[in-house]
Amino acid sequence: MTTTVRTTAVKRTPMSSLRKTALVAGALYVITFAASIPALLLLSPVLSDSNYIVGPGADTQVLWACFLDVVNALACIGTAVALFPVVKRQSEALALGFVTTRLFEAAVIVIGVVSLLAVVTLRQAGAAGGDEASLVTAGQALVAVRDWTFLFGPNLMAALNALLLGTLMYRSGLVPRVIPLLGLIGAPLLLAVTIATLFGITEHGSPWWIAVAPIFVWELSLGVWLVIKGFKPSPITTGMAARTSPPAYQGVDA
Repeated sequence: MTTTVRTTAVKRTPMSSLRKTALVAGALYVITFAASIPALLLLSPVLSDSNYIVGPGADTQVLWACFLDVVNALACIGTAVALFPVVKRQSEALALGFVTTRLFEAAVIVIGVVSLLAVVTLRQAGAAGGDEASLVTAGQALVAVRDWTFLFGPNLMAALNALLLGTLMYRSGLVPRVIPLLGLIGAPLLLAVTIATLFGITEHGSPWWIAVAPIFVWELSLGVWLVIKGFKPSPITTGMAARTSPPAYQGVDA
């Protein structure tokens, strides 16, 4: 009787974990758009009406917008957490910087959400009676806080995110280089117009804010690419595949 030893690899490929990472990161990027754009539209009543706090209000609409902004903030953190194990192999310092700026962006967004929730609370409390002039002043101050968080969160931090992650993606070749190139071009433009707005040289919403377009396309195209295609083969993916490759197992045929 002869005994034959055969070696069989497990069916799950090592690249499947990388594909899942790309899918999660890409989906989270898409979620940031799906949450933030409707939120901005739904916030129109409280942002545009200086007397919102003493008016009839649209509290349910504003609450939904705040909820979507929180989803956006959590998705921002998720993109960094999902991508960090991969991009740190290109540069751990840049990857850690990307995670930090993403966390800062999310925190600033939440501060803006809390300020608008305070407007809703004060409006509902003021309905039972109160000094309207004081309420209007307080409401305008809270909306001003939110406006500044919008400048520093989704704008200033978005520029820094693009510089850090764009550099990592461009050098690593994990996605087509034209995608991170958009971020690397748009980052200094957005940074410049953000600083100009900070010092009163221009206003938010002025034609100069067309500078946000490359960043918008960069993040959206990155998310869509990661969802549909995943990471391109590169030394990083090859190295990770080698490290995570499952050992073969042996079977014995008698």
